[in-house]
Amino acid sequence: MLEKTELLGARWPNIGIVTAYNDMLSAHQPFERFPEIVKHAARRNGATAQVAGGVPAMCDGVTQGQDGMELSLFSRDVIARSTAIALSHDCFDAAIHLGVCDKIVPGLLIAALRYGYLPHIFAPAGPMPSGITNPEKARVRQQFAAGEVGRDVLLAAEAASYHAPGTCTFYGTANTNQMLMEIMGLQLPGSSFIHPNTPLRDAMTAQTTRRAVQITNMGDEFTPACNVIDEKAIVNGLVGLMATGGSTNLTIHLSAIARSAGILINWDDYADISHIVPLISRIYPNGIADVNHFHAAGGMAYLIGELIGAELLHTNVTTVAGGDGLIEYTREPIRNAHAEADTVIFRPGPTDSLDHEVLTTVAKPFRPDGGLALMAGNLGRGVMKVSAVKRDNWLVEAPAIVIDDQNDLMAMHKAGELEHDFVAVLRFQGPRANGMPELHKLTPVLGLLQDKGFRVAIVTDGRMSGASGKVPAAIHMHPEALLGGPLSRVETGDMIRVDPANGSVSVLDVDLSQRKAAEAPVRTNLSGLGMNMFAPQREVASDAESGASTLGDMDRMTET
Repeated sequence: MLEKTELLGARWPNIGIVTAYNDMLSAHQPFERFPEIVKHAARRNGATAQVAGGVPAMCDGVTQGQDGMELSLFSRDVIARSTAIALSHDCFDAAIHLGVCDKIVPGLLIAALRYGYLPHIFAPAGPMPSGITNPEKARVRQQFAAGEVGRDVLLAAEAASYHAPGTCTFYGTANTNQMLMEIMGLQLPGSSFIHPNTPLRDAMTAQTTRRAVQITNMGDEFTPACNVIDEKAIVNGLVGLMATGGSTNLTIHLSAIARSAGILINWDDYADISHIVPLISRIYPNGIADVNHFHAAGGMAYLIGELIGAELLHTNVTTVAGGDGLIEYTREPIRNAHAEADTVIFRPGPTDSLDHEVLTTVAKPFRPDGGLALMAGNLGRGVMKVSAVKRDNWLVEAPAIVIDDQNDLMAMHKAGELEHDFVAVLRFQGPRANGMPELHKLTPVLGLLQDKGFRVAIVTDGRMSGASGKVPAAIHMHPEALLGGPLSRVETGDMIRVDPANGSVSVLDVDLSQRKAAEAPVRTNLSGLGMNMFAPQREVASDAESGASTLGDMDRMTET
């Protein structure tokens, strides 16, 4: 009753909680406890907090290779719409967003920026402890693809990899999201990679609440999201993406996020920044370490400090942490033993890496660039994550194998028909065609063939996920095949040249304009899993470079 009375009098801030909790998925399960932590912390700091709404949270790993993957990308915009509905009651002075994984964080942020006049702060759950090593996990997957081990061995390895609450520990989209929210100033310093259900994580969640109260317009440090996300913050996010070798999915999501803030970026911007920002972090799939090793080696505080020292980041930015701009993010949290149990203090972070195989310096980088290549040619525009591809495997010039379904390539492999050099051209996988599913199911097979000495690559208008790995993959190609893009005119046997060193992906000695575009395959799965409900989204989705968005006015932005 006391809280109701205070709310009626509007004498203290009311914090809205938007949560991606579910207890099916490890990354979201910890959020079950967060609302109570937030509510208690708000009450102790002269505020109230309410769960404003929930958003869906699906896992690309669970749906990998399944029909449900075709809903994955569009779930981002469903999350954005759900967040907008949660905040539409217009009775909150700030919002705390509980999300970590692939489409969830971008969806939450896209909506938050539509409510840019409010303060918004993100509270992550953190990664699970390390399981079996990433090379061992990859080895078992390739053995399964080769038929050398059974499904029981595969399942045992997967269970040992993903074994506890928290995000997956490889550096895919989920953990790239956390890096971005921190380096863009939307999370508290050092909050990204603390394990769930630990005293420090709980204290950080309470501290996040405390900070949300302080930055409302009822305090002295009013910090609306429109003051946090500007051009400098977007550039800082791009720099972080390149310096850490982050997920290729963010080449889509950051474009959509920027547009939600009224800022236009394209893949030329990504490529330009990649050329000048060195790769100084080596986390799987760019190395064998996981995010827990990254965090222990110095983590975000060291990374940001090193990039600031090299003048590669804007420090004069507004962040939810306040204080001295991005300089605050060179600090790391520890529990405050001399105050309340759920408070933290921030101490200077490490200025030297504790493991130079995981975190290095700008002066001695793992790569001189960020490892993301813009791919352009007579097959359209796309991107390639080359940071995990050995330089000897970059250039592939081989005949095309044209397929419209990833399962067709799997069947060819099982039949022994892929024991040669080739470029798999997998088309009709764009946003308009089928929602642009991830195609990471192909990675073990292609990796196995590459290990046998064959020159292989993939060119697709689909996605290959945040774990894009050791096989050269020109992905997100547009114009997509469904819209008559060049991939729809390629035929099996055409010679394809994939050349990331020169940013080129082309068919050789063929004038594609003289060919008729292939017709899209007849879809037979639309009645399953509610995919027919997403037909309106497929009809209006923008291209990948613009963010593959279905949110209307964002897609009609033009430069002024």
